[in-house]
Amino acid sequence: MLDKTYDAHSVEQKLYEGWDKAGSFAIGGRDNAEPFTIVIPPPNVTGSLHMGHALNNTLQDILIRRERMRGRDALWQPGTDHAGIATQMVVERMLEAEGANRRDLGRDAFIDRVWTWKAESGGLISRQLRRLGASADWSRERFTMDEGLSKAVLKVFVDLYQQGLIYKDKRLVNWDPKLLTAISDLEVQQQEVNGHLWHFKYPIEGQEGRFITVATTRPETMLGDTAVAVHPDDERYKDLIGKHAVLPLVGRRLIIVADDYADPEQGTGAVKITPAHDFNDFEVGRRHDLEMVSVMDREARITGDVPGAYKGLDRFEARKKIVEDMEAEGLLAGIEDHVHMVPYGDRGGVPIEPYLTEQWYVDAATLAKPAIEAVEQGRTRFVPENWTKTYYEWMRNIQPWCISRQLWWGHQIPAWYGPDGEIFVAHSEEEAGAAAAEHYGKAVDLERDPDVLDTWFSSGLWPFSTLGWPDETPELKRYYPTDVLVTGFDIIFFWVARMMMMGLYFMGEVPFHTVYIHALVRDEKGQKMSKSKGNIIDPLDLIDEYGADALRFTLAALAAPGRDIKLSKQRVEGYRNFATKLWNAARYCEMNGCLPDRSFDPASCKETVNRWIVGEMVKLRQQIDGALDAYRFNDAAQAAYQSTWNTFCDWYLEFTKPILNGDDEAAAAETRAATGWALDQLLLLLHPFMPFVTEELWGQLGGEARGDKLIKASWPDYDDGLVDQAAMAEMDWVVRLIQTIRTLRAEMNVPAGAKIPSLLRGMDGETAARLERHRDLVLRLARLETIQASDDTPKGSIQAVVDEATLLLPLADVIDIDQERARLEKEIAKLEGEIKGYDKKLGNEKFLAKAPPEVVEEQRERSQTASQARDRLRDALARLSAA
Repeated sequence: MLDKTYDAHSVEQKLYEGWDKAGSFAIGGRDNAEPFTIVIPPPNVTGSLHMGHALNNTLQDILIRRERMRGRDALWQPGTDHAGIATQMVVERMLEAEGANRRDLGRDAFIDRVWTWKAESGGLISRQLRRLGASADWSRERFTMDEGLSKAVLKVFVDLYQQGLIYKDKRLVNWDPKLLTAISDLEVQQQEVNGHLWHFKYPIEGQEGRFITVATTRPETMLGDTAVAVHPDDERYKDLIGKHAVLPLVGRRLIIVADDYADPEQGTGAVKITPAHDFNDFEVGRRHDLEMVSVMDREARITGDVPGAYKGLDRFEARKKIVEDMEAEGLLAGIEDHVHMVPYGDRGGVPIEPYLTEQWYVDAATLAKPAIEAVEQGRTRFVPENWTKTYYEWMRNIQPWCISRQLWWGHQIPAWYGPDGEIFVAHSEEEAGAAAAEHYGKAVDLERDPDVLDTWFSSGLWPFSTLGWPDETPELKRYYPTDVLVTGFDIIFFWVARMMMMGLYFMGEVPFHTVYIHALVRDEKGQKMSKSKGNIIDPLDLIDEYGADALRFTLAALAAPGRDIKLSKQRVEGYRNFATKLWNAARYCEMNGCLPDRSFDPASCKETVNRWIVGEMVKLRQQIDGALDAYRFNDAAQAAYQSTWNTFCDWYLEFTKPILNGDDEAAAAETRAATGWALDQLLLLLHPFMPFVTEELWGQLGGEARGDKLIKASWPDYDDGLVDQAAMAEMDWVVRLIQTIRTLRAEMNVPAGAKIPSLLRGMDGETAARLERHRDLVLRLARLETIQASDDTPKGSIQAVVDEATLLLPLADVIDIDQERARLEKEIAKLEGEIKGYDKKLGNEKFLAKAPPEVVEEQRERSQTASQARDRLRDALARLSAA
């Protein structure tokens, strides 16, 4: 006998361990089955489960569980990323607490220390994903620094270098002056800063008293200026193009160049150009072959060919002194308060510097061409489709990819330098030494490049390196290319694009045919979750309080394509109640003998209500399959919810009570079997969304007779002939009639306990026959005293149309019609006032310009909800007025 209440805490760990022990997640048990593959976006090994992970992995698990039940050989490939900067920082903080640092240890000992940390603490997020119910094949778990993946990284680097697609170059990078490494754009956070815009006057060479005025938010960079740019069509400066200005404080001659980068409408129209310290200026410098003068070192201190007064100063100290000196020389034209965005390193927490340094690069433009063509040809598609445009914009404007990082933890670049700086890229030190000996004619000492590779380099190989490449493994042959990638929009370029480039180059085929881009999980007000706002919702806290199934179903139900999720505890609580509803329905079935019967044939049903529920289950399977095939997780979840809570629990179980309690034993036996069968179908169809409660009910209700766990059961596959259209239409009519009566009662404030008379006018023969067959059901479930045919409309009757007939509820003796009319008018007036307020805000251009998008969306939703409520009340008032 099922317990009175469902206890998720006592069930979830037990079930998960059982699945894992039985090998339920493992591949290879279905040799003739068609493979289905998803690779998990590898979370950082330092990470812990956040709500983005919970959403991402819930959606993947729904797809994997369904395909497994459909008979596919489903591989969900798990693993973690070595997360270069993040991991190195974790271990460095540990050393700092011990009064040591990595340089005290030395590189090899430090790396050993990181591996020790990884062994002790690096599996946290994998354990947390298990709590979510993730059915990944953990026996195949990979790590981007493990031996096999390191072998793949080594081969890719060497091959690309030998083919001229990896090279060294001196370019600007995002430089973190605290961590002393280049970082990717994804590791840069733009922060709004209340700063200043300083206007400086630069003297024109040979024209005493004439100046060209430029503006800057970073005066310290002026020490590296090598030009001033003006727009070629700007009449104010046409006579100065090709001439020179003189850089104050330094004395360097600055060529005045014509370039479209200068905007005549912005400021003075003249722009100082510092190619070594600004990304846009760097491109201007390349176009005009300007000198690249670097005036900062790795720690953002002033260095190089600058006046001695500034050498060694921190960049912000230099900024202050330069402004003072420019003012002293009479060359400070003005200072404006200026709110602007400043790039900060997300790990170091200080403003990054565009820094001119020699790094390793991938020729991304060459690799991008086939990746663009693959999407153009439809070999890979994005869902929602609008992300295709984002992909094209990034890929068609792609820049060389900086792949070197000045860290110790990561894949060390396989390059060695000879005594004269000659580079030898090889798979091993021995191979490099042999190449060097051949080059120099003798053995020489080599020094290995100390840098490591960008984390995205190894994760870009993830779809095939995890399957054993570069070895030609059976898994690689069977499971590549993968089927779908589920990921967030923020890494389309950093990860998705790189996997496309690498997969096509090394495997000759796209790594996945579909990329599903899910939205962000925000708080209930639509705001982005952040520590500073204090609005972070911890998924593990929700699992502790409501169970994993409730969280999973909530995320699926809210995962509408292209729309961010507004999450609240109340929503999760609501879907916990859904799990409780399912449990209570199962208890009712058990207590009434409605258990699964293997001999039951749904096509054999004679009772209309049973033929109806069979058809509803067929329809539900079609709805869920159609929605999941289109990645409309919310539609699939809502269909499952409505069919379980409304169709099965609220209608079918109520409709069949008289049969189960009646004297017709054949009808009762059929109904018990049909009810048990329908409950089984719901458990099967709900399992991908709510694996724990469904598995528990499956096991307890079926016991030994089932033979296997629900996770291994087959997805329902019905014959279309099971849908009896006549039964579907008849029971649909009963449901709509009862719903209409209930709605009218609620609108007119009819007391819940009052049994009222009702009439149907204008019925045809089929409707009259349906009423006769189901009269008792309608009377009981609509709380009616009577329901009969009538050609008259009694005074004080509320009317509603149900198909060809008109429903009449004579309420003159039940409610005070004038009082109800006044109540409705008052409620309508109140709603119209609210709608007017919302519309006023939404029509205010200043509000739309300043308000965050989530606030604007909230106002629109409130206006829409109020409008719908007002319209319903207007309809009710119209009915009342016609009574």
